[in-house]
Amino acid sequence: MTTILVTGKTGQVGRELLHALAPLGDVVGCDRTELDLGYPPSILQKIQQVRPNIIVNAAAYTAVDKAEAEPDLALRINGAAPGILAEEAERVGALLIHYSTDYLFDGTCKTPYTEDDTPNPLNVYGKSKLYGERAIIESGCAHLILRTSWVYSSHGSNFVLTILKLAQERSEIAVVDDQIGAPTWARALAEATAAMLSKPFSYNQTNSGVYHLSAAGQTSRYDLAKKIIETAQQLSGNKTGWAKIRPIPTTNYPLPATRPLHVVLSNDTIQRVYGVKMTNWENQLTSCLNDVISTQSN
Repeated sequence: MTTILVTGKTGQVGRELLHALAPLGDVVGCDRTELDLGYPPSILQKIQQVRPNIIVNAAAYTAVDKAEAEPDLALRINGAAPGILAEEAERVGALLIHYSTDYLFDGTCKTPYTEDDTPNPLNVYGKSKLYGERAIIESGCAHLILRTSWVYSSHGSNFVLTILKLAQERSEIAVVDDQIGAPTWARALAEATAAMLSKPFSYNQTNSGVYHLSAAGQTSRYDLAKKIIETAQQLSGNKTGWAKIRPIPTTNYPLPATRPLHVVLSNDTIQRVYGVKMTNWENQLTSCLNDVISTQSN
């Protein structure tokens, strides 16, 4: 039986992967206490113990603003650790799946970014993720690097749940209207990963490389916030007591880490090679919020 090692099992993507990958083999999930990307010996020990056929790295340092004050830690977890995972994958003959980010780009391109576009990260987080990509590629292991964007789920800390919470606590929320991207549901990302791995040629090293994988379509943070509230109202049947969303420019909401203003990823390559077609961000959002509101009402 195929053995699949998943790091970050308690994270947004990791939780969904445990379910999505289950039909494909024996899934071994690890949290930070079992495999700490910041501590290389734990990486080596776990891989030698499990001897997986596939390693799926869903763990990462994701505190974008905090990374500005902790660049060494971000680089160790997002940059050096993926390289170690890749070297061990090569040693045991495993395929490595690694998730990367749209924050590799500077947002100056107004058309969807392709895998051939040159990265130019604006913040420490993006730079650390780029370092990790390069370390994986240089290792020579069989790998699939999946760049995604604006990930959210029904658990953890994310933009969707934050807006949903604040919208029921405040009368008004200011949200930036000049940051454009594609909000991507963690479950859709996990299911797309499983669909890729269900194809035998996934394990062929000739298909190793970087692929963009995010929800179809695009929106602003402001319009996303409005859609979250509108959808929650419809699903819950409660039309009153929700906050009003007020648009502001990014310049009025300064944060430690600079964000790219317009990053939309093209899914053309992954659709052509693997037949994976991601649904529109609005459909994904509705599905996620349906889960959240159903859970709250029970």
